[in-house]
Amino acid sequence: MKACPDCARLYPDDAGFCPVDGKELINATQAPVAAADGDARVGQIMCGRYQVRRIVADGGMGRVYEALDMAERRNAALKVLHPDVATDAVSLERFKREFEISKLLPHDYIVDVWDFQPTQDGSYALVMEFLYGEELRATLKRENVLPPERVVRMVSQVAIGLDEAHARKLVHRDLKPDNVFLCQTREGDIAKILDFGSVKDKSDPAKKLTVMGTTIGSPYYMAPEQAQGLETLDHRADVWALAAITYECLVGTVPFKGNNGPSILLEILTKEPPAPSVAAQGKPHPVPPTLDRVMLHAFKKNPTMRIGSVGAFADALGQAYGLTGTHREWATVPQEQLRAAIAARLPEMMAQTAAPAPRDVADNFFGESDSLVGVPGVGQPVPPAPMSHPAPYADDLVPMGVPKSGNLALLVACAVGGVALLLGVVLVVVLMR
Repeated sequence: MKACPDCARLYPDDAGFCPVDGKELINATQAPVAAADGDARVGQIMCGRYQVRRIVADGGMGRVYEALDMAERRNAALKVLHPDVATDAVSLERFKREFEISKLLPHDYIVDVWDFQPTQDGSYALVMEFLYGEELRATLKRENVLPPERVVRMVSQVAIGLDEAHARKLVHRDLKPDNVFLCQTREGDIAKILDFGSVKDKSDPAKKLTVMGTTIGSPYYMAPEQAQGLETLDHRADVWALAAITYECLVGTVPFKGNNGPSILLEILTKEPPAPSVAAQGKPHPVPPTLDRVMLHAFKKNPTMRIGSVGAFADALGQAYGLTGTHREWATVPQEQLRAAIAARLPEMMAQTAAPAPRDVADNFFGESDSLVGVPGVGQPVPPAPMSHPAPYADDLVPMGVPKSGNLALLVACAVGGVALLLGVVLVVVLMR
């Protein structure tokens, strides 16, 4: 490894100069490490092998450092818990769980976690691969919206990573732009999913850190069943979250808004977002009406009616932009090649008929379920194994929120469902206080 003599950043052996300050790189073991004000860890050897080089970031759980792994001669990211967090049993168990879960998963599109150790100053360190790039959140703050080819490639990669987790009955539960890291390459981003500390293990009910009725996750990306703290939550909550991230990337705003946690969750439980083709008007990258139908079914309140897997959602996203093939192919196609393919089909996609405008009601209570029969990936039990089938959406589907006439059983179901919805909203508001 090489290092910058000024900023202490680490680089591969074939690097020549630091892109941050332009200094010529030297051997990492010979590069001095400047002390950081108020942080005695910088410059020290932690856990017997990790030389802390610099502070990278601070979060609610802990502080992240760049370090040199003296044993493996590689750079690493050390996430060290804050002192108050390290003494909390549940937070510590979530921290340890991230290490244990990571060892079960492939790491093409999931950050590789290497080690979990107590530190000499009474905390705990999670050691993982050091990623070059930035979180999707930082990218969105700077650019507001992303071109479709970049989004399709990223979502395809995230879907591959999540489908592997879902096949093992592991639900991420906290998928958001902060937990998607983009490593830039000449061919396009390589996405890495971060933070499996909030994972729900559906394979073993005994492995439960969350009290029934409580919520885990970021409100803006939370599925209705997750917002209500339902024990029935499964991999389809991650489908909702990935759809919400995709919507934000293409439109520039989150699909469900609010001034605080309860108001956001109330929107999620009772409203429908604006169609992306309408919400994106005036943005640099037009969104075709063909995507409206995809989002309509990705945001189904009833998870049994939602697109059945993240892979199926990624396929539907690419097809909405006129791409052929599957997300497993698009994940590795150079971004420029995807751009050309989308540009060639975009006029045709833009000319398609838009999906019916949804009404501001919770769809699963208003008799739409039988209108989705025959739609691949929607309205059918789908195992959480990776899948890549097409997801066409028929033009004769009944608009969301419109009950079918002459159905007494449906009216009874509406009444019962309305009561259940109100109880769910009250529960969420109480829990969020």
